[in-house]
Amino acid sequence: MDIFVQIILLTVTTLTGYFILKELLLSGIWALVGATCGLILGYAILKVEQKLRDISLKIILGSLIGVFVSLFVANLFVSQLLLALIKDIPITLPIYILFYFVLGYLGFVIGKEKSKTIDLSKIPLFDKLDENQDVKLLDTSTIIDGRIADICETGFMQGTFVIPQFVLYEMQHIADHQDPVRRTRGRRGLDVLHRLQKQTFVRVKIVDYDFPKLKDVDTKLIALAKRLGGKIITNDYNLNKVAELQGIEVLNINQLAASMRPAMLPGEQISTKILREGKEYGQGIGYLDDGTMVVVDDAKKNLGKSVDVVVTSVLQTTSGRMIFAKLKEQAEKDFIFPDEYQIEEQAR
Repeated sequence: MDIFVQIILLTVTTLTGYFILKELLLSGIWALVGATCGLILGYAILKVEQKLRDISLKIILGSLIGVFVSLFVANLFVSQLLLALIKDIPITLPIYILFYFVLGYLGFVIGKEKSKTIDLSKIPLFDKLDENQDVKLLDTSTIIDGRIADICETGFMQGTFVIPQFVLYEMQHIADHQDPVRRTRGRRGLDVLHRLQKQTFVRVKIVDYDFPKLKDVDTKLIALAKRLGGKIITNDYNLNKVAELQGIEVLNINQLAASMRPAMLPGEQISTKILREGKEYGQGIGYLDDGTMVVVDDAKKNLGKSVDVVVTSVLQTTSGRMIFAKLKEQAEKDFIFPDEYQIEEQAR
């Protein structure tokens, strides 16, 4: 639809330029020049329109109001005051242009800057147009994950949460999926949105922005973050990296959770339940309460049992943390018995 309208615009400007110069100069050659000028004018209008898309409506309105007010004041000053004071001095056209241009420019700049302090959200018509309030965009994975609601309840997260319609459509599609697991995840995401709307520390706004030329939801989310100048909250590793490459600030829920976990040092003793076998021979896998995986050597024989283990090393990655450990009994043999054996050998 946009391309069709653009073609019409270029056609109108080209034909208009053609007939204007043809009527004025009565020459076919100048008519072609007019058509070329009209085509260039149409192209310039399209470029200006693309730039205006990236500017919030609040700033555009403020700038236009500033220009109109300044030109109105300029007209009153010139026609009522200046001409009355200097009746005998002719005011030439360049002076008029300079006077109107200076006041128009001042009105534009002042209106643009003052518009940033206006809260249009209190006006029902402009409730969805206030785009400069610490905007944070939520992706589908963050909403379904649900931890964002718990974080907001603590008061550590503030600002405006923006939920685009295309994210809601994706969640609705997941909630209507035939797979019961995916259907449960989608419905949980909708429940999380209801929880967020009841929060007192954050404000949730559903916006209708869309990018028809972009098919992928993550790509649309990045484009919207650029337009609104906001941050993206996600726990999707790929979206995180792509957004950072394009200069978008990302708040990763997994990184936040990893930074809040207590530090584990080699030699520290913890307790875990061995739930399954590991990849290596004899290994057992357990998990801490926060979901951290614990890989325990020679623990396959303890499947289904809770055991005390001693941490040997910790591996921290962007996707999470893994703890490697040994059974407490094995660790005591490895670290205590050799020392006692050396003391006995020295005594002999």
